[in-house]
Parts: sequence; structure tokens; C-alpha cells
Amino acid sequence: MHKSRLGNIVIDCHTDDLMREAKFWSAALGCPLPKDAHAQARGKYLQLETRPGEVQIILQQVDHDSRAHLDIETDSIEEEVSRLKKLGAILVSRQDGWMVMQAPSGHRFCVGKPYRGGFEQAANLWE
Repeated sequence: MHKSRLGNIVIDCHTDDLMREAKFWSAALGCPLPKDAHAQARGKYLQLETRPGEVQIILQQVDHDSRAHLDIETDSIEEEVSRLKKLGAILVSRQDGWMVMQAPSGHRFCVGKPYRGGFEQAANLWE
């Protein structure tokens, strides 16, 4: 048995100005920029503020075309990957701490450890 749930919506931005993209998505989604947004924007990731318990929204600077992907958080990456393979997903790559998968529809998504609070109480239990 293991647990999993949707953890993050990641907005992949092919950009040289992550702060510009963060300002747009912050205004569009009504999610405030964090106090350290400028420091985060100098890196590869910037996390918008969401209400406690809500799915996190993360902007990621990427080299591929802009798109969005989902992160599934789980207490057992191997078991969750196995469950998703049975549903028709394929494993694309293993990273340090997470795995990239592809749904039958062609959408890429990641499977990793829990990212946000409330996981034990709110995650789906799989047998």
C-alpha cells in the first residue's frame, strides 16, 4: 500500500526572464509572488504563494517549448510508478529524487516525494 496525490502544477517557461513570467501568472491566477521572488527568479524555479492545502504552482525556466506539467507526490515512488505503468504510462527517465513519466496522451509528468503539508491526511490510499 502507498499514497499519492497531485502536488504541483509546474509552468515550464522557455524564457530568459522568469520574473516577467511570474508576474503574469501571479496576476492571472491571483496567487501572490513570494517575498523572495527576485532571489528565486535568479534560479531555475519560482513558487507562487497558494493557500494552505492547495496545489502548489511553480514556474520553471526550461530550454524546451513552454508548457505545463503536473507533479504527483507519493510516499513510495517505485510503487506509484508501477501503478501508473499499469494504467498505461511509460517511464521516461529517472532523476535524483523523482521520475519523469509520460501519460498515454503524450503528456509528461513527474513522480516524487511529498512536497506540501497535509499529505498523510489528504492523499489517496492505493492497495
